Amino acid sequence: MQAGWQYIQDWMLLDIPASRWLAAMLILFITIVCRRWLIKLFHHLAQTLAARTETPLDNMLLEAAEKPAGWLLYTLGVLATLHVLNPPPTIFPLMPLMDHLGRALTLIISTWFFWRLIDGLAAYFRARAAETESSLDDQLVPFIAKTLKIFTAITAVLVIAQNMGYSISGLIASLGIGGIAVAMAARDTIANVFGSVMILIDRPFSIGDWIKTSEFEGVVEEIGFRSTRIRTFAQTLVNVPNSLLANMVIDNIDARAKRRIKMRIGLTYSTTPTQMQQAISGIEALLDAHPGVDKHFKLVKFDEFEDSSLSIFLYYFSASTDWSEYLQVRQEVNMQIMQLLESMHLDFAFPTRTVHLEKD
Repeated sequence: MQAGWQYIQDWMLLDIPASRWLAAMLILFITIVCRRWLIKLFHHLAQTLAARTETPLDNMLLEAAEKPAGWLLYTLGVLATLHVLNPPPTIFPLMPLMDHLGRALTLIISTWFFWRLIDGLAAYFRARAAETESSLDDQLVPFIAKTLKIFTAITAVLVIAQNMGYSISGLIASLGIGGIAVAMAARDTIANVFGSVMILIDRPFSIGDWIKTSEFEGVVEEIGFRSTRIRTFAQTLVNVPNSLLANMVIDNIDARAKRRIKMRIGLTYSTTPTQMQQAISGIEALLDAHPGVDKHFKLVKFDEFEDSSLSIFLYYFSASTDWSEYLQVRQEVNMQIMQLLESMHLDFAFPTRTVHLEKD
């Protein structure tokens, strides 16, 4: 037995004893087996916690950690294998580089875990935000998620550079000196970021709202860090910097609870006072009877003697803010008014002029 072990110790491959090769192969085998058991453990814990707890946050944490944990185990197993082999520099002169690379991979995998965790939390809080009446949280969740991802990526790059042997202390120190220059160069970007924060806090509009300004009109598609995307009714896409949008006078069309209908009806001068009163009463009655008309406020008044007509002023609201439903209500009311006036033998006026000729 001792002779066999001594033979294994004396047998060399690439100047590495066979015992080290065996130990390295054993570590790789254990790594593969442990990774499989680790994945099974994650699945078992996910099923157990799903049955015992109501919150999905624990399942989300396990799901975010499953793949990164497996790759982290692979990385540690390979590093342990290389250290057990400990090849001489003449055969493999890159061991220090492999150590740096292993640490960098560990940091990258950790960053990957936090990235997946942020995605999972964002999906969870988006679902929770959809259950609330406020639209602020619907817009804050993707905004905060993007901010956390950017912070995670920048931190990972700096830490990896530091572990690879690059000095970042000079860069961090120069931020204080160059902060003013950077702020001046990026003042528009910073202003846009603060503009987006003010838009999210003040909530002059939300995603999906129809807004109108002095320069454009359309539907809000996305509120980003730098700009807000507006889809116009010509189907063009307008990107408006948030710093400008935060200072604009914005008319939020979708913020209204009902839509106004304002119009005039002109009758001919042959209309008698009795017929005029009956026409006004009839129009008021059909507005009261129509289910699509808001009943809280309406006006039907004979208000002006115009050049060619007797003018009836109509002012009422549709109960729905949907554009197609609003147009449908308006059409139905107009048709009923035409039928009413036709049944009363009243004529709509149009511009006319009477010319009197005198003979000597």
